[in-house]
Amino acid sequence: MATTVLVTGSVITEQRMHFPGRFADQLVAGRLRQVSLSFLVDDLVVRPGGTAAAVAYGLGVLGAAPVLVAAVGADFAEHRAWLERHGVDCAGVRVTATAPTARVVTTVDDTGSRITSVHPGALPETRTIALNPLAAAHVPELVHVGAGDPGAMLAHTAQARALGLPFAADPAHALEQLDREHCRALIDGARWLFTDEDGWQLLLQRTGWSAEEVASRVGTRVTTLGAKGSLLVTDDAGIHVGAVPARGVADPTGAGDGFRAAFLAGILHGLGPERAAQLGALVAAKVLESSGALAWRPDPDDDLSRVAAAYGQQAAAELAPVLTAGRVLS
Repeated sequence: MATTVLVTGSVITEQRMHFPGRFADQLVAGRLRQVSLSFLVDDLVVRPGGTAAAVAYGLGVLGAAPVLVAAVGADFAEHRAWLERHGVDCAGVRVTATAPTARVVTTVDDTGSRITSVHPGALPETRTIALNPLAAAHVPELVHVGAGDPGAMLAHTAQARALGLPFAADPAHALEQLDREHCRALIDGARWLFTDEDGWQLLLQRTGWSAEEVASRVGTRVTTLGAKGSLLVTDDAGIHVGAVPARGVADPTGAGDGFRAAFLAGILHGLGPERAAQLGALVAAKVLESSGALAWRPDPDDDLSRVAAAYGQQAAAELAPVLTAGRVLS
């Protein structure tokens, strides 16, 4: 029977467009105090996204039993069907009639510059979803508290503690919106603490804790380092895990979420942290090669070949049960 994880955080609709040119060329010197710009784009993609959606998708694809905990609008129906088809239980999703699903609209030009607008939509209502009934119904082994509405993150972290459930803290940019006491509350006692390099420095700044103090308050810190791999720190002892080389970059969005999903899937399958991080590195590379964090697909034979090339045959042998336990996607 698959292991259940409650996955909390953001669910968004991503709207991405490409402008064939440079934004800078549209700006007129001397007329920057009042700007009115219009861009004719040549590509439009609308797709599901958000930390909780991406982590839940990855867990589902790799054979776990994620329960998504998020607030969405009535426009979520199509994306719900996609997630459920890939092993995500949407029992914890609250649909509100008063707001749409959170939306991120991004336009990228030929230089990689981007203009992004964010509408939170239903996201703040995530804080009204209680974990207690979900925990009673699904008996989870872990709660992943991902970036989203800060009030919801605090509430779900407190509820996980009260229920005695181990939790993974993945606060990301939400730390910028919280005071020191609340930043510490999101992290203290976490079984797993996920950050990237910038997020780790932000965490130290916002909590006021030293690296040693953080290590004493969490089980294992997992810091992703982009193309340099990841760093696992437990009781001040660190292990560096190299990256799996990507075969190209279609879209960098969500690579970190893919890593986290695969890391947790590996842990839930009984792997040690180093092997779980190697699985995470593989999936992060696959996300980079895909159009979005919910578009990558497993390919066991090719995946095992890539793992063997990066980490050796023993690693491939130990990851094989996880990579072959996932769902067959149509």
